[in-house]
Amino acid sequence: MKNEILWFSMLVANFLFILFAYKKFGKIGLYTWIPISTILANIQVVLLVDLFGFGTTLGNILYAGGFLVTDILAENYGKKHAQKAVYLGFFSLIVMTVIMQIAVSFIPSNIEEGILMFEGVKRIFDFMPRLVIASLISYLVSQSHDIWAYEFWRKKYSAPKHIWIRNNASTMISQLIDNSLFTLIAFWGVYPKEVLIEIFITTYIMKFIVAVCDTPFVYAAHYLKKKNMIEEAE
Repeated sequence: MKNEILWFSMLVANFLFILFAYKKFGKIGLYTWIPISTILANIQVVLLVDLFGFGTTLGNILYAGGFLVTDILAENYGKKHAQKAVYLGFFSLIVMTVIMQIAVSFIPSNIEEGILMFEGVKRIFDFMPRLVIASLISYLVSQSHDIWAYEFWRKKYSAPKHIWIRNNASTMISQLIDNSLFTLIAFWGVYPKEVLIEIFITTYIMKFIVAVCDTPFVYAAHYLKKKNMIEEAE
């Protein structure tokens, strides 16, 4: 039960931080959150925990936060600004991968504590090329689809009361695309099909829950913008 409480606590904290960043720094605050969420999500994804009776990796909450950010940008500023955030996240992933691959290639100092620390960091950042490719492709495709789908549903349901439709209809399908691409590219041929299906289902369930929970925060961001309560940074 402790893990479930911590998971929901991190979910709420993640979304509240996004809303706070938007309130205090406006559009720049949302852009800033994109590299934060993408980098931390790729660190947390190596952490395997038990949640709701299933084994799953962390990182789903922070990764899903990127969809919340692009939905807020699409809702309040338009498709162009949301797409810019996606490119920023993609660039952040590439930079993190390249820089940290160089960093973990150094020879550590011959001090026991230093060697242990170095090896710990290396386990996190010394990604296999296949996982890096899976992450980059799934991120770019799913996030770009999310922006397109949000705009598609907004044309059909443009009223503010229908934010929940365009938010969930875009995010849930985008999460499905992301989960499918990452699982197939990263793990096809590595695990038996039964294991692949279990990974796919459990991971998507977690992402589905996060997608549902982020809807009130899109409404909150819309309200703050409508009431001119956003402090846009220069």
